[in-house]
Amino acid sequence: MLDILIVDDNARFRDMLKTLLQSAFPLSQVSTAAEGSAALLRIAKMPPDVIIMDIRMPGKNGLVLTGEIKQRNENIVIIVLTNLDTPEYRQAALAKGADFFLSKESAKAEDIQELVGTIIAKRQKR
Repeated sequence: MLDILIVDDNARFRDMLKTLLQSAFPLSQVSTAAEGSAALLRIAKMPPDVIIMDIRMPGKNGLVLTGEIKQRNENIVIIVLTNLDTPEYRQAALAKGADFFLSKESAKAEDIQELVGTIIAKRQKR
């Protein structure tokens, strides 16, 4: 189905989100990266269909990464999922090319599953 990459420096959150997505979408490949350099290496080897990315991480932040990734491959769907839920960060993420912006504080597991399910449905119609 989909190849999903989770990029977040919080190991516990990464593992929880990976488990959530694997259980909801068992035919999808879900991998993780703890920071930007590892994510870029993974993307260079095999570009995922979807990236779920935090903003605040060591090294390159998620906004810089979003811009770099979208310049190289605009077809990758990027979901920014962050605690930094302000209008300024939302606008910056969308300006860098993020397709969606979700708050870790307010987004429920069902919201994330529904969004990924919608992306899968759109991909299958192609």
